[in-house]
Amino acid sequence: MGRIYWAHLVVALCLGMFVSSLCQDDSDTDFSAVYIVTLRQAPAAHHFGELTTDRAGFKNRSPGRKYRSYRSNIARAQDSLLRRALRGEQYLKLYSYHYLINGFAVFITPLQAEKLSKRREVANVVLDFSVRTATSHTPQFLGLPDGAWIEVGGFESAGEGIIIGFVDTGIDPKHPSFADDISKYPFPVPAHFSGICEVTQDFPSGSCNRKLIGARHFAASAITRGIFNATQDYASPSDGDGHGTHTASVAAGNHEIPVVVAGHHFGNASGMAPHSHIAVYKALYKSFGGFAADVVAAIDQAAQDGVGIINLAITPNRRPPGIATFFNPIDMALLSAVKAGIFVVHAAGNTGPSPKSMSSFSPWIFTVGAASHDRTYSNSIILGNNLTIPGVGLAPGTDTIYALISAIHALNNETTVANDMYVGECQDSSSFNLNLVQGNLLICSYSIRFVLGLSTIKQALQTAENLSAAGVVFYMDPLVKGFQLNPVPLGMPSIIIPSPNDSKILLQYYNSSLERDELTKEIIKYGAVATICGGLQANYSNSAPKVMYYSARGPDPEDNVLDDADIMKPNLVAPGNFIWAAWSSLGTDSVEFQGENFAMMSGTSMAAPHVAGLAALIKQKFPSFSPSAIASALSTIASLYDKTGRPIMAQRAYANPDLNQSPATPFDMGSGFVNATAAMDPGLILYSSYDDYVLFLCGINGSAPVVLSYTGQNCWDYNSTISGSDLNLPSIVIAKLNQSKTIQRSMINIAGNETYSVGWSSPFGVSVKVVPTHFSIASGETQVLTVYFNATMNNSVASFGRIGLFGNHGHIVNIPLSVIVKISYNITNS
Repeated sequence: MGRIYWAHLVVALCLGMFVSSLCQDDSDTDFSAVYIVTLRQAPAAHHFGELTTDRAGFKNRSPGRKYRSYRSNIARAQDSLLRRALRGEQYLKLYSYHYLINGFAVFITPLQAEKLSKRREVANVVLDFSVRTATSHTPQFLGLPDGAWIEVGGFESAGEGIIIGFVDTGIDPKHPSFADDISKYPFPVPAHFSGICEVTQDFPSGSCNRKLIGARHFAASAITRGIFNATQDYASPSDGDGHGTHTASVAAGNHEIPVVVAGHHFGNASGMAPHSHIAVYKALYKSFGGFAADVVAAIDQAAQDGVGIINLAITPNRRPPGIATFFNPIDMALLSAVKAGIFVVHAAGNTGPSPKSMSSFSPWIFTVGAASHDRTYSNSIILGNNLTIPGVGLAPGTDTIYALISAIHALNNETTVANDMYVGECQDSSSFNLNLVQGNLLICSYSIRFVLGLSTIKQALQTAENLSAAGVVFYMDPLVKGFQLNPVPLGMPSIIIPSPNDSKILLQYYNSSLERDELTKEIIKYGAVATICGGLQANYSNSAPKVMYYSARGPDPEDNVLDDADIMKPNLVAPGNFIWAAWSSLGTDSVEFQGENFAMMSGTSMAAPHVAGLAALIKQKFPSFSPSAIASALSTIASLYDKTGRPIMAQRAYANPDLNQSPATPFDMGSGFVNATAAMDPGLILYSSYDDYVLFLCGINGSAPVVLSYTGQNCWDYNSTISGSDLNLPSIVIAKLNQSKTIQRSMINIAGNETYSVGWSSPFGVSVKVVPTHFSIASGETQVLTVYFNATMNNSVASFGRIGLFGNHGHIVNIPLSVIVKISYNITNS
C-alpha cells in the first residue's frame, strides 16, 4: 500500500518538474498545453470488440491474447511517432488510448501540435477542453417493487451480473450502499470483468469487494496544468466531492439502507438495480471539474474492463468547435463504446430552461433530463398575526410560540452594523448578546454570500446554539433573486424563507411589532411571535412529474452556429429533483451535508443514474439487446401524463418556476417520463447499428475527413448517406421541412404475435400520413412504417405531433414528431 501511494506522489512530482521545465523552454514562447491526438490506424475495439449481431441485439466478445498483442503494438507505434515527429524535443505523453480510439494525450507546444498534425499517421489533433459535473422513494414512485423488479426475480437479484461504470468524482468505498456483506444473496463478480482496484493511502487495500469491483482515477491532464490539489482532490478513487458517491448509489446502491441525516430518519434508500456491480473511473474533481483527456482515458478503460453500461454526469464548459457538435473526442470514444455493445447514459445538463441549452448531442448517447417526483419536503412558519409563510428546511418544529428577534437587534455593545456589515448573517456568536437571544427565535439574513459559500447555514445554526436560541428563521436578502433552495438539514427548529416577497412580509410584521422608547427610540419590547411547523415529514403531490426549470432543453444544436440537428434531445426525463442518495464521508460539495452519510441533491446528474440503473434491469432481462434496443425500450413506452392523468408540465422560468409552466414538448422531455415497468415489455423495438451512425456522420457537409480521422471509416466506401431524421430512432425530428419529406421506421417484434392499429397527431403547419394504418406481426418479424410529411404553411416555430401504435395485447408504442422550419412553397419561384 505504501509503495503504491508513494508512486502516485512521485508521478505527480515528476509531472510538476517536467511541466515547469517545458513551460520555461526558451526555444518556443508559446505556452504548452494538453492535446488529444487521434491516429488513422483503427483502435483495438474495432478489431476485437466486434459483436456478433442480429437485427435486435448482440452477443459477448472475447478479445483474448491477440487483443493484448494488438494493444501493445498500438502503444509502441504511438511512442515511435512521437519520437520521430518531435525528434530531440521535450514532450510528455499522458495517456495512450487504444481500445475505443487509437490516440494519445500529450503535453506539447502549439508548434509541436502543428508538426504532429502534418504527419500522415495522424488523423486529428484537438486541444483539450474542460468539463464539469452537470434515493429513498423514487423506486416506489417508478413502480419498481411491484413492476420491473418482479420481472427480474425481485430486488434480491435486480441487476445481477450487470456492471455499471461511473465516470464521476469517485466513490466512498466504506458506505453501506456499496457493501457486499449486508445481503444474504451473493454478488458473484462477472468472469469477463478485467478491471482493477487502485490502492492508495486514502483508498486502502480492501476498499473494493464483490459489489464495488473496480476503481481507478485519471488526473494526468489536470496535474500538467498545475491545478491538482492532492489534499482536496485526492490522487485516488476516493470521492472528495460527494457527487460520484451520490450517482453510483442512485443507480446501483444496496436495497433498504436507512437514510439518517442530522439525527433524523428519512426512510430507506435503494438503487434502481441494487444487485448490479459498480466500477468507478474518477475523472472529475471538486476544485476544478475535469478535462476531456482524462475523461476519454476513463471511458477507454471502462470499455476495456468490460462494463455493460457507462453513466456520464458531465457536461462540457463550451460547445465543441468544428463542423458539428458530434465530432469531439468524448462523443467519438462513446461511439466506439456503443459499437462494443455498451449502453451510454449522459446527463442533459443544468443549463435550462432556454431552448438549445442541451449539453449532450449525439444520437448514440442516451440523454436524460430532470423531472420532479411526487415527494416533497415543505416547512412553514405561523406568525402571531395568523399569517402562514412557506419555507424550506429539514428541521423539527417548535413546541410552542416563541418571540422573534432580529440578529441586528441582538448585538452586544462592542458590535455594530457599521463595523460588520454581514453581522446579520449570524456567523459569529461573539457578536451577540446572549441574554437577548436566549430562548427566542433568531432572525438571520440569507444573502448572496451563502450562495457563494462565504457564509454557511451550519455556522449560523452553531451561533444560535451557542446563544441558546429556540430556533432560527432565515429570510432572503432582496438582492438574491430567483435562487432555488434544496431542502437542507437543520439540526434545530429552523426555516429558510426562499421568497424575497415572503421575507418582506416577515420583516414588516416583525418591525411593526417592536415597541420603542418615544425619546431614545431604543427597542423596549420585541412583540413579534411565531411558531415553526417543521419540515421533517414528506408530502406527496399528484402533479408529478414535471420537467424542472434547470433541465437543459432541445432542439439539439448541430454546431456552434446553433443550426438545429435532426436529432431529438433529451431522449427522456427521469427523477432528478430532491433525490436522497449516499454521500461521501469526505464530500465537500454541499457544506450542509458535510459529514453526513446521505444528501439530498438536484440536477440532471441525479436523473441520469436512474436511467442507468433501469437499463441494467432491461439488459438483465434481455441480454442480447444492443444499446439502441435498450434505448428504444426506454423511449417508446415513456409516460406522457402525470399522476392526475394530465399532460406532463415543464417549468419555463428560473424565478417562480411553478408560476411559469406549460405542457412539455419533446424538446423538454424527449419521449416522456421514464416508465420502468413498461420498458421491460416494450413489444416493438427500433434498432440502429454502428454503420447507421457512420452514415449519418458522413451525411454532414464536409465531414468525410473528420469521420475518417475518428472512426477509420471512409465515407466514399458507402453507397449513400442519411440524415438524422432517417436514423431508425424512436423519434422523428425534421429541422427544416422543405415542402415534403418521406421517412421510414423499421421495428422488430420481440413479443408474441400481435395486431396493431396506427394513429397520429400532426405538428401544426404539417400534414402527416402513416402507412400502413393496421398490420399484424409475428414474433421476430419486422414491420416498416412509412411516414409522409407535407408542409402546409411557411413557419419557423417548432411544432409537435405523435405517432401511436396500439397492439391488441396491450402494447403501446409512441414515436414523437418534431418539425421546426416549415416551407410550404418556393418563395423565389412564386
